Amino acid sequence: MRMTAIPQTKLALEQINLSDVNFWLLPDSEREACFAKLQAEAPVRFFEEMEYPGLPKGPGYWSLTRYADVWHVSRNPQLFCSGRGGSNIGDLPSELAEMFGSMINMDAPRHTKLRLLVNKGFTPRMVAKVEESVRTRARRIVDSVCEKGECDFVDEVAAALPLEIICEMMGIPASDYRRVYELTNTILGVGDPEYASTMEQLMAAGFELLQYAQALGEQRLQTPSDDITSALMHAEVDGQRLTSQEFGSFFILLVVAGNETTRNAISHGMKVLTDFPDQRRKWMADFAGITPTAVEEIVRWATPVIHFRRTATADTEVGGQKIREGEKVVMWYNAANRDATVFQGPFQFDVTRDPNEHLGFGGGGPHFCLGANLARREIAVMFDELLHRLPDIEVSGPPAMLLSAFIHGIKRMPCRFTPQRPHGH
Repeated sequence: MRMTAIPQTKLALEQINLSDVNFWLLPDSEREACFAKLQAEAPVRFFEEMEYPGLPKGPGYWSLTRYADVWHVSRNPQLFCSGRGGSNIGDLPSELAEMFGSMINMDAPRHTKLRLLVNKGFTPRMVAKVEESVRTRARRIVDSVCEKGECDFVDEVAAALPLEIICEMMGIPASDYRRVYELTNTILGVGDPEYASTMEQLMAAGFELLQYAQALGEQRLQTPSDDITSALMHAEVDGQRLTSQEFGSFFILLVVAGNETTRNAISHGMKVLTDFPDQRRKWMADFAGITPTAVEEIVRWATPVIHFRRTATADTEVGGQKIREGEKVVMWYNAANRDATVFQGPFQFDVTRDPNEHLGFGGGGPHFCLGANLARREIAVMFDELLHRLPDIEVSGPPAMLLSAFIHGIKRMPCRFTPQRPHGH
């Protein structure tokens, strides 16, 4: 196996500024080298905050790059809360926090109540029904591109599957899929000029999705169907139901998170299988046997969500650094997932890596990703269809990366393959 050394940067520690937009324009390899330097030399380091148009400048944050520190903060929600100012680095204005917050910006007991309600939509029966649909849809997606010989992998393959699955689960009609896709791109693409560069654009996209969700929810209250929206609108915990606002906010979380994160894992997976053909051959030699570890390694490698933030509820200490009550800590999952004290050869992509306790779905605790198992299923099935039906598919040009400190996104990525006939022909 080709071992890949920890990347080095020529930048001095003082020159690394995680709050500078130019840092996020750097290629992945240079960024990872900077994070590796921070992890080795300043694992808990204070940064000034970025300035966002229309928002007051925040007080700064402590950056955490070591696995152990990220794990510690994730597992101690009483000491590091999500409800004060939210889980983004900058405090969201209250109207935005309500709209986009849902459960990720909440603490117990409200978080617990909502999570219990939401779990009623994700019953084993509902998940089993969706799992059957994943195969059908993945097959249909490959059918739609297989005769072309080339395509934009992100738009035509990686984005299509999770978008269709989450829309189907929520009972969104197929005619609305494209608009939902465009709105989620705007919401998570804020800061990338291609999608949204102002708070107004973010608010407008969020409000449109919120109104859509509330209308759909009201419709399912009157005439329930066999979908998660109906299950959520009728679910009760201690005699309480989700309010229209709570459902709308959770709907935004589900369609945005359920669409963007898996899409980026699949896109990065295709890129890394092109870059490490030996690993691809190894996976294909025992596809069913290696799939469980290969999927985990794709998620570790991609780390689709780069960071979340928490706020200290009392004076404490992280990694030997004193943190005061009210101060922000930012957990860099991408850095934690490349921590050499936890992962042997962390910059090597290894489809048989085991153990692989990565933090690609969060670091455990109450905010562990609700859709982790669905995401694993989607990644596994998509690569099963792709690699068996288009055996020479590969990335054929540089990916266009999303400008974001939050989502490790690929906007477009060309790929090519020998044209094949659709399934059943």
